[in-house]
Amino acid sequence: MTVVGTSVRRADGDAKVRGTAVYGMDYTEPCALVVRVLRSRVPAARITRLDTSRAEKIPGVRAVATAADTPGLSGMLVLKDQTVFARDEIRYVGEPIAAVAADTAEQADAAIAAIELEVEPLEPVCDLEAALADDARVIHPDWESYETLLDGPRGGNLAWEARVERGDVEAAFASAHLVVEDEYRTPRQHQCSIEPHAAVARYEQGRYIVHTPTQFPFLVRGRVAELLGVRPSDVRVVVPTIGGGFGGKLDAMLEPMACVLARKAGRPVRVVNSRAEEQATCGPRENAIVRLRTAVAKDGTILAQEGVILCDNGANSSGETVACANLAPLALGGTYRIPSARYVSKVVYTNTAPTAAFRGVNGNYCVFAQEMHLDHIARELGIDRRELRLRNVLKAGEQMVNGQQLDDAFLEQALAKADEIAPWEELTAARRPLRGVAVVPMTWITNPGPSGATVKLGEDGTVTVTCAAAEIGTGGVATGIRQIVADELGVPFQDVLVTPADTDAAGYDHGAQGSRTTFGTGSAALDAAAQVREQVLDVAGGMLEASPEDLELVDGHVGVVGAPGRRVSLAAVAATAMWSSGPISAAGKFVAPPVPFDAGCMVGAAFTHFSAASYHAHLAEVEIDPDTGRVRVTRYVVVQDVGRAINPQMIEGQIQGGVAQGIGYALYENLRISDGVVVDSGLETYRLPTALDVPPIEIAILENPCSYGPLGAKGVAEPSIIPVAAVIGCAVADAIGTPLRSLPLTPFEVLAALRRRDEETSPDD
Repeated sequence: MTVVGTSVRRADGDAKVRGTAVYGMDYTEPCALVVRVLRSRVPAARITRLDTSRAEKIPGVRAVATAADTPGLSGMLVLKDQTVFARDEIRYVGEPIAAVAADTAEQADAAIAAIELEVEPLEPVCDLEAALADDARVIHPDWESYETLLDGPRGGNLAWEARVERGDVEAAFASAHLVVEDEYRTPRQHQCSIEPHAAVARYEQGRYIVHTPTQFPFLVRGRVAELLGVRPSDVRVVVPTIGGGFGGKLDAMLEPMACVLARKAGRPVRVVNSRAEEQATCGPRENAIVRLRTAVAKDGTILAQEGVILCDNGANSSGETVACANLAPLALGGTYRIPSARYVSKVVYTNTAPTAAFRGVNGNYCVFAQEMHLDHIARELGIDRRELRLRNVLKAGEQMVNGQQLDDAFLEQALAKADEIAPWEELTAARRPLRGVAVVPMTWITNPGPSGATVKLGEDGTVTVTCAAAEIGTGGVATGIRQIVADELGVPFQDVLVTPADTDAAGYDHGAQGSRTTFGTGSAALDAAAQVREQVLDVAGGMLEASPEDLELVDGHVGVVGAPGRRVSLAAVAATAMWSSGPISAAGKFVAPPVPFDAGCMVGAAFTHFSAASYHAHLAEVEIDPDTGRVRVTRYVVVQDVGRAINPQMIEGQIQGGVAQGIGYALYENLRISDGVVVDSGLETYRLPTALDVPPIEIAILENPCSYGPLGAKGVAEPSIIPVAAVIGCAVADAIGTPLRSLPLTPFEVLAALRRRDEETSPDD
């Protein structure tokens, strides 16, 4: 019997439910020192004096670190402009200036207070549009000296620019029946993982060993090495249980300062962020402005679209904002047929904390803007909103804006399934005041990065998978990889073990990001398991005096097909192999195959195409309280293409979590910044959705296999958050009869929109 396609229980569930799991912030080592960080209180300044001598003399203080101890420049993949500590200039509130390691927290706090810091304030540049003005102060005067992975337009406070242009845009606009133009604005959204960032480091035999709850251990290893000026092999990253990530724990944050303090002190050190530090400094989703201008024919056919996307990079490129710049054009041009397009995605430096990855990266605000914009077009033309989408969605064999052909496009089918669950005609026919409905399709990517995995058959017949994939709560490691390997080797699910992620023990893995764990690491593990299977059948063939082609693996045994009495256990096969051919094990690897696209239409693109594209449809119904402006989501439907459902229950859990976070982005969350200072320093003022804010979610899983995914699987965890703000925003606009152009859709914003509507429609006195 296959275990793929069944909802097996999570292998890590018992420890998490009972509270016995050791999370990153729980982990420590004997005699570990306490770390405190001196952070900037101003958004922009020159450091004129930094004296740590008094701090170093405080009893119990074992080490003090500053920029002098960390020579390297680094950055997330594309642009290297980040230091561990501020050197000559401070660029955001919360930027590390120095760190101390002491025997006790009290001693560490006293040492921080004893550091003498003098600064010369500079004019902060905290606004996206102001940062691009000709007279704006340049936040990184040395920007030309920064190393880049690829060429791209940049200069001044423009950290990066990605462009996509195809077709004859000018001619299309000249011939259009209608041209519609809109602007949309979205705020920062914080990942708000229950576990803050933490790191425990020690220095021994010339190497740094750091235990940290990271989603991407090999990235952290490389970034620590780069920032400290050592070889990657001089750094070992070990991953304990992770208490939430959502993209916020991909990159190195506390690890470099922990490592340098451990080396200087000669003892292990432990650093854990406070909630205020977490909110103020740990890479939220970027705030953005999206401007769209679209040319359409009389029947609603899209002829051309222009888009300008401004994304806030914050003070440096320590997050994925630069690396993901070109995902914005692909998100805008990946769902609908847009024959002529011109998109410019600009990533802008500001004197604010750096932004970073959050589930869905650029897609959330781009899809919100595109869908609200399409509803505007539908209103202008008097066309049904769902019908407008059906006329323009990409079909199998058609091309995205980058020239990539989507042979398995499944958007019409996803919309049809949503209509089967919640018939559009019935919903729109039964209109009631202040109640609205919307439906949104979407195409999304599965991150294609490489993975390696090793599979070995144990002497007792169990199977161990060694990989550097981090289990961040998705179930990708806890269930998905185990199920794939169990299925290939015919062993019970509980007999497949996965070792904790450790960069010394495992081959490279591209991290738990972009829904790639089951897809990428699962593929590598399947490759290794298939090789192990061949070895098992070869050894068992000799033991059973049968051809390997006549054997099958079932329930931890190898048997002759059609002869139930002729079989041997995997334990016996492992023992026989041990003393004949040697231990049974194999290394597997995976990287997504190349996808044809039009490279000539893009500039500055790190992401150039959608690997293992998946197709989705979301439908939402809302109602508005006329007195308070409160939005209540009364019904929510998700149709999600998963390729192949490895574990249906885990998929449903990811969909539910993604929708909940999307509701937060749509209705509540806004990491407010005033004069460079993060206002929401804790979860008391940063409004997150609760169980009472999330309606029951109706889920339909579509299996539309990917030819190169493991057993046909595609990415699952990320897509469910992306269309949520869009479909809720469109439903709210439908309910109140007027558009909204910014998130979140708070009661205040909705009431203001209702007042504007009433003023515009009221007769003249």
